[in-house]
Amino acid sequence: MVTVLGLLLAGGSTAGAAEPVCDAAGFRAFDFWVGEWTVTLPDGRAAGSNRIERRQGGCLLHEQWQGAAGGTGTSMNVYDPAAGLWRQLWVSPGTLIEIAGNLEDGSMVLEGTITYLADARTKAFRGTWTPLPDGRVRQVFEEAGEDAAWQPWFEGIYAPVAR
Repeated sequence: MVTVLGLLLAGGSTAGAAEPVCDAAGFRAFDFWVGEWTVTLPDGRAAGSNRIERRQGGCLLHEQWQGAAGGTGTSMNVYDPAAGLWRQLWVSPGTLIEIAGNLEDGSMVLEGTITYLADARTKAFRGTWTPLPDGRVRQVFEEAGEDAAWQPWFEGIYAPVAR
């Protein structure tokens, strides 16, 4: 298993060249998030920049976050056709997020957990990405509070970087 996973991660394959397998609609459902973005808070203050790229023949969305205050993070986002779900694994200094879900009323909604690495504390976590009519994307993250009600964690407005 480890050897096969290593080959896949390195880009190797035991099969010959084949038609793209990640072109079906499920694999394209999160494409609205692909791009280079300037991210602001709802009040207009700079939050950071983000680059989301298709990789591995379109089977992976790779995120590279750079916060305005210097923080960083990376996520891998994949569509799991067997489960019919998108899965995200986010890693940054201090947090690990594992969430899964799909499109709901035009928004990508992924739920799971956030783990704070310093003390291994885990909470329920949810992310929602909504494409806006003007080409921007609104991202909202929430975590479960002590009463299990969703509490705001982060909200950002993604604007495409002008080229």
